[in-house]
Amino acid sequence: MNTDTVIMAAIAVALLVLAYLRADSLCVAGLRAGARMLWSVMPVLLISFVVAGLVQVLVPKEQVGRWLGAEAGFRGIMLGCIAGGLTPGPPYTIFAVLAGLYKAGAGIGAVVGFLTAKGLWSLSHIPTEAAVLGPRVTLIRVLSTLVFPPLAGLIAQVILSRLR
Repeated sequence: MNTDTVIMAAIAVALLVLAYLRADSLCVAGLRAGARMLWSVMPVLLISFVVAGLVQVLVPKEQVGRWLGAEAGFRGIMLGCIAGGLTPGPPYTIFAVLAGLYKAGAGIGAVVGFLTAKGLWSLSHIPTEAAVLGPRVTLIRVLSTLVFPPLAGLIAQVILSRLR
């Protein structure tokens, strides 16, 4: 069991104790709500882990390294950023796919660029954002965030190179 699992288990136990102390029915209600959430995300979560595993075994490490590895330099970071902006899906699916790419040889710069672009450049959010906030605000927001995903990838790459 890794540290993350132990911490999450401790948080879950602490919350269960708190719920029980407030009213024992809250424990059951909380467990049911968690089970409903698990049931609703289980299909896409399973599919994302299948995709992550297949990426690891189907895409040669050398090719991932050439396109997204540290040796790809800024081009790899930009490809990671573009992929992050284009990839649809919720975080729990994206993390699984990205973990597969990282294990297959993607560099830390491309991974950080991907994650940052997913949050800032996600094309799947733009129609809703424009509809709710208006096209002008959306355009200003997109233009003002263009520099951040590549910059985050570069910073991550520099930090990792200094730690080695």
